Amino acid sequence: MGFWLTVLMIWVGLVVYLGFRGRQAFDSLIPSGFGIAYWILFILIASSFIWDRMLPSGNSSWFQPILNWVGAYSIAAFFYSLLFVILIDILRLLDRWLGFIPDSIKESPAKVGLAVVCLVAGLLLYGTWNAWHPVVRHYEITIPKSANGSQSLHAILLSDLHLGNIVNSQRLAGIIDQIQQRDPDIILLAGDVIDDDIGSFVEQNMAAIFRQVDPRLGIYMVLGNHDGRGTTETVTCLEEAGITVLRNQYVLINDSFYLVGREDRGHGRASAARKPLAEVMAGINHDRPIIMLDHNPSQLEEGQINGVDLQLSGHTHQGQLFPLGFITRRMYEVDWGYLRKGEMQVIVSTGVGTWGPPIRIGNTPEVVDLKINFSGESY
Repeated sequence: MGFWLTVLMIWVGLVVYLGFRGRQAFDSLIPSGFGIAYWILFILIASSFIWDRMLPSGNSSWFQPILNWVGAYSIAAFFYSLLFVILIDILRLLDRWLGFIPDSIKESPAKVGLAVVCLVAGLLLYGTWNAWHPVVRHYEITIPKSANGSQSLHAILLSDLHLGNIVNSQRLAGIIDQIQQRDPDIILLAGDVIDDDIGSFVEQNMAAIFRQVDPRLGIYMVLGNHDGRGTTETVTCLEEAGITVLRNQYVLINDSFYLVGREDRGHGRASAARKPLAEVMAGINHDRPIIMLDHNPSQLEEGQINGVDLQLSGHTHQGQLFPLGFITRRMYEVDWGYLRKGEMQVIVSTGVGTWGPPIRIGNTPEVVDLKINFSGESY
């Protein structure tokens, strides 16, 4: 409780700070007597994401989709506006000693404010375009184990779709179309397929879109921290879409390789809490290739110690909004891309969808096209 109260106080402080700086910048443009209207509008927009999350699940009122989009974009607009305003205030502070800002700029706060608005709008437009245009990222790796005669495996890895009102059925259809063109043997989903609430997935009949693709070895996934909190309803809907959900379990596929699915770490679901990997993998024949899906690419040592050959993860979004990628880079041993850790190989996807703001800046959404060669040779 104390943590969230602290977060709320910091957020309120930042909202007030940005609101006052905006009021100062545009004071000459706001008609007399409309100051209160400015603050009401500013606070409503700044808190729209919170109001959207507070609405009851399954609320079908006409304004909920609008609130959903306004709230999502307001996060990014607030974030980048705050960064620009802080930078401007730092420059103003330095100018007191160095005197490098021209008087024409100092005397035109509205022009500076409009420049910030235009910069933020440009970032939102670019970020939206970028988020809607995922690339196909290719990897080819070798696992030095026999797969009972299978020479290779063509897999598609997706993570962090966050399907809902924003990453909707239209977006999903485009992603599935990309996958069908590549004709994979198997599709692997590394968590956060659903954006918290399964309602939009059901209402937009996204299960039917998933059923349009039918790889010969099936579709498998693990749950992420946003997948409907792992409720029975969520898992049932996903399985009705033709997806096998692995929760602290493994399967031997085509008598060739093992696929291990780990429950997501540290999010307090009601059932199937994350178990030690040694317990999950009990009974596995380590002579066969072992591929593991784990939403969060942390605790890599556990997979390495337990003989995992390839770990596939997502979760990080590589920060999603620049410069947050610098933080994820410090948080994880690998927050995106490929890593060799001893005899274990790791691939972390930046994800194909978005959470919160429907934009990506400083990273690219991706569909991972993965060719895995099997060989009896050692490293």
